[in-house]
Parts: sequence; structure tokens; C-alpha cells
Amino acid sequence: MRGQRVLRVLGVDPGLTRCGLGVVDGKPGSALTLVSGGVVRTDAGAGIASRLLALDREVERWLSEYRPDAVAVERVFSQHNVRTVMGTAQAGAVAIVAAARRGLPVATYTPSEVKAAVTGSGRADKAQMTVMVTRLLRMADPPRPADAADALALAICHIWRGGARLRIATALAGRGLTPGGVT
Repeated sequence: MRGQRVLRVLGVDPGLTRCGLGVVDGKPGSALTLVSGGVVRTDAGAGIASRLLALDREVERWLSEYRPDAVAVERVFSQHNVRTVMGTAQAGAVAIVAAARRGLPVATYTPSEVKAAVTGSGRADKAQMTVMVTRLLRMADPPRPADAADALALAICHIWRGGARLRIATALAGRGLTPGGVT
């Protein structure tokens, strides 16, 4: 851990109407540093193409301005509202493609993985998550809105878990294996 360098991660809490973005610097075992957090909003009355383009432009702007080493995106999970799932998946895909365009590594995490990494419980609620993000980043006030807090939590999760994931994948690849089995 001592030899690891500080990693800058852009966390993305995808959403078509509100897309949370958060940048955190850190490494496992060390204090984390808040770089920036915010939300990209698109007009619910606008067409899907213009909304996705607006998200792409903002994600690109954040990538240019903050120059992260990696991008962490919340993995879409099953919901009853198919329209919400589709918009969330499309917004997440915009962030993934923008990162890939720059050759940045991308990791996806389920909400439960993020909650477990940040609070120690995969069943933590939004209030618990916000309190922990506020404490971990030594913020005077909680990040608002919740989408920004969620994006910061994704970045924290990747800093703490992403390195281990990468080392495991690299070791398995050296043996002709993948985390899911044989390649």
C-alpha cells in the first residue's frame, strides 16, 4: 500500500434527468480528498438524443478538467419501471463510452457494493451513505443533491476496491482465467 500512488477517480451516478458526478483523490489506507462534485441536469421534455448529447458534453468537460485515472459507474439494477432503467442505462453508457474514448479504465459497481465499501453494510440507506461520504471526505456540509453524494461514493468505492479488482483480474489473466472462470 505504501508504494501505491494517489488515484483520481470520476464517479458517475447515471441518470437521464440528474446524473451525479464526483471526483475524489486517494489510495487505500490513506485519507481521501474531495476534488469536485455536482449534478448534470437535462430537460425531461427534451428528446433523448439531445439529452444524451448534453450528458456526453458534460462528462467530456469533467474528464478534460479533472483528468481522472479511472471512471467508476453505478451498474444498472433491475427496477419495476423499465423507462427509468433504460434512461439510467443509457446515461451510464454515455459515461463509459466517454472514458473508453480516452483509454481510461472503467469499473462498474452495484449499489450494494458501493454501500458495503463506504458504510460497511450493503443495506445502508441514503442518509447513512451521505453521512459517511461527508465524514470520509472531511466536508463541512453534506454533498447535495443525493446524486452528487452517490457519485462521490462510487469514486470512494473504486479507490478502496478497484485496485484489488485489477490485481485479481491481472493475476487470473496471467493464468488464462477470468473472474468468472476459464477464458
